[in-house]
Amino acid sequence: MKMPVTITQAEIKKIYKPINPYTHKGIQGHATIIAGSYGKIGAAVLASKACIKSGCGLVTTLIPKCGYEILQSTIPEVMVVTSTHEEYISEIFFEIKPQAIGIGPGIGQEPNTQKAFYEFLKTNKTPVVIDADALNILSQNKSWFTLLQADTVLTPHPKELERLIGNWNSDNEKFEKVIEFSKKYRVIIVMKGAPTHIINGAAIYQNTTGNAALATAGSGDVLTGIITSLLAQGYSAIQAAQLGVYLHGLTADIALPETGYQSFIASSIIENLGKAFLSLD
Repeated sequence: MKMPVTITQAEIKKIYKPINPYTHKGIQGHATIIAGSYGKIGAAVLASKACIKSGCGLVTTLIPKCGYEILQSTIPEVMVVTSTHEEYISEIFFEIKPQAIGIGPGIGQEPNTQKAFYEFLKTNKTPVVIDADALNILSQNKSWFTLLQADTVLTPHPKELERLIGNWNSDNEKFEKVIEFSKKYRVIIVMKGAPTHIINGAAIYQNTTGNAALATAGSGDVLTGIITSLLAQGYSAIQAAQLGVYLHGLTADIALPETGYQSFIASSIIENLGKAFLSLD
């Protein structure tokens, strides 16, 4: 296994693009988040809010009907479309043409949701970030791996990763399997952990930000929103993944002196994104 490239501030500054002072929302990127099911609309809220707070101009979120009022009142800045089913996403359809899509947080694994995800994978040509239940659905339907377009970003936590690639007996074996998977399907894998690693074919990147405060419910949903936002703004998939994990970790480093480990929650990541971005300007 070759040595990873460390994702430091110096590395990030090479890819970070400051906002053009003459920009407008129409050219800052339009992202779509596909998330939520009954009892897990919070995942859609977190991913959507993180997405709009990471700089893209417009966010449209697709959720089941039960989440409509929650989303509209919690994040008025985000547009909402609903699937026909009350409690889960039963079909994936929207009339807009986003620049990037984030799919999976809190969607559950209902048979109709799985079918909708399959139809989506078959036809989608937009850059996509796949997380959470969408990864679990993929793991149960390994023949769908071939439907993933090149440079799709997958963001598994250790258990989701194991479901995707099978188990491993050593760190070395884990990396070998992930590299093989990444090469075979031409996808980018964000291996969430302490530290987080990004695998892009034979290239390995190791993040340098973050701490144990990030081990909290919803943290991954926020990361999905951030990476999707960056993709929509025109960063390449590997740049969006690197910048995304760097900023996500940095929020925890910035907030820790005030929150401590215990009271830092996923919303704290979103609240500290501004300071994280300011550190790059």
